[in-house]
Amino acid sequence: MKTLKIALAGAVFSLGMTALAAAQDGPTVGVSWSNFQEERWKTDEAAIKEALEAAGASYISADAQSSAAKQLTDVESLISQGADALIILAQDSAAIGPAVQTAVNNGIPVVGYDRLIENPDAFYITFDNKEVGRIQAREVQKVKPEGNYAFIKGSSSDPNADFLFSGQMEVLKDAIDSGKIKNVGEAYTDAWLPANAQQNMEQILTANNNEVDAVVASNDGTAGGAIAALEAQGLAGSVPVSGQDADHAALNRIARGTQTVSVWKDSRELGKRAAEIALDLAKGTQMAEVEGAESWDSPGGMQLSSIFLKPVAITKDNLQTIIDSGWVSKDTVCQGVEPGSVPACN
Repeated sequence: MKTLKIALAGAVFSLGMTALAAAQDGPTVGVSWSNFQEERWKTDEAAIKEALEAAGASYISADAQSSAAKQLTDVESLISQGADALIILAQDSAAIGPAVQTAVNNGIPVVGYDRLIENPDAFYITFDNKEVGRIQAREVQKVKPEGNYAFIKGSSSDPNADFLFSGQMEVLKDAIDSGKIKNVGEAYTDAWLPANAQQNMEQILTANNNEVDAVVASNDGTAGGAIAALEAQGLAGSVPVSGQDADHAALNRIARGTQTVSVWKDSRELGKRAAEIALDLAKGTQMAEVEGAESWDSPGGMQLSSIFLKPVAITKDNLQTIIDSGWVSKDTVCQGVEPGSVPACN
């Protein structure tokens, strides 16, 4: 009997080692996250994991917790753990440069995820952020074609903040030049933190004796901060506010009328494509040969292989679209909404 038990134990151990070896046969993709402050990053992560699992690849990750310094060591750690490719959501697009170069020097391909990394050896995948800015400005301008506008921008260390603002200005420039719209305040939001956005909005309201007619906020977190400041002055709901990311709380604010628009960037698709690109590059595919890749000139004059996905405006009128997609439940969107006030909540 003892001999049989030993034989069985040996067989189980052998099978376990075989399974482990099989799991290790596939490539390993390391993902360096800047933080999980925004709700959407968990959705991105789930999409990346699902795509890698479907391809028989392994996922390892690190959370920089909004620290550019920690992200440098995180990337080194992912490399030492055997990552065959890296996906990096940069906390600071300039500071991440040395870590990216270390990966490149070690033959490890890099995908710059949603935030620009100005290195021609890093593939760049994102949504068209200038178009996101254009959408934000258009939707706010539809509600308030004239008046005092405040601009709550993103983090100064994130190039997306300037892409967004550039898109916003493309739409609003003529109205600003003609005097129909007056820029009465603009501020970067350090680390995209809602609390910082609220403070910025409070300062703009104070400087203008609360005479602010519209707020172009660059994401749903900054929109939430701005709306909190407006609410404290009894202005929430009367001042249009933009956002992006389709955070659940923001979609509810749209239904309740305190936020005008959120620009939906379906991060399930972004995560899936980034994982597929990382695997292609790990197998030796050249960046220019990645399906859908285009050559793009960065603000710093570098030519990058890139993919830009299409964003979608979500307003009160088309909330049903995002509910039908499975992104969010009707109950979440419609919580506290007055019956009959929003088509999707009827």
